[in-house]
Parts: sequence; C-alpha cells; structure tokens
Amino acid sequence: MSFLGNIIWLIFGGFVTGIWYFMVGLGFCITIIGIPFGLQCFKIGLLTLMPFGRNVREANPPTGCVSTIFNIIWIFAGGIWIALGHLLFGFLLAITIVGIPFARQHFKLLALTFAPFGKEVY
Repeated sequence: MSFLGNIIWLIFGGFVTGIWYFMVGLGFCITIIGIPFGLQCFKIGLLTLMPFGRNVREANPPTGCVSTIFNIIWIFAGGIWIALGHLLFGFLLAITIVGIPFARQHFKLLALTFAPFGKEVY
C-alpha cells in the first residue's frame, strides 16, 4: 500500500512540493546563518517525496533549548503558513473516503513543518 500511495502522492503534487522544499533549502544554505533552516527544508522535502511508510517522532535524545529557539524563529519566518497549508489540504482531503490516507500524510507533514527542529523522520 505504501508504494502505491507514494506513487499517487508524487503524481498529484508531492513531486512539485518536494522540489519546492529543496529549492527553498538551497536558498537558505547560501548563507551561513540559514544552513540549519535549509537542512530542515531538505528533511521536509524528503518526507514530502515519500510520506507513506515513514513517521515523524521527537529526536532521541532531546535536543534542548537551541532547537526551541530555532523552532520559534522558524514559526515566525513562515513555518506557520506552511503548517496552515498542510492543515487546510488535510481537512479538504479528509472530506472524502478516498482522500483520508492522503489527509493523514498532510497531518504528518503539519507536525513536521510547524516545528521541524528536534524531530526526526524514520
């Protein structure tokens, strides 16, 4: 099921969204200050390309106060709008029975895009 879900996901927007995250990540990595944020964009981009069969969890061991500060900067720099976009698409897809598995993937991406520092994808 995860292979078929990933193929359908890629065809209907996952590929374009993943490429967008990679381009934004490259833009962040141009500056030294933006490198941590660019790496998070790459992590989100990889999950966006193949979300079925993968999960998001808190990093073990906990990363501490630096990740909290970076998450606050991330939220104010645009992470809130990205997360709200995934929330909107998740609700729209959850209306139909066929869209429920894809809505769950958007909610997974919502958890990662709202505060990506201190989380890992496995």
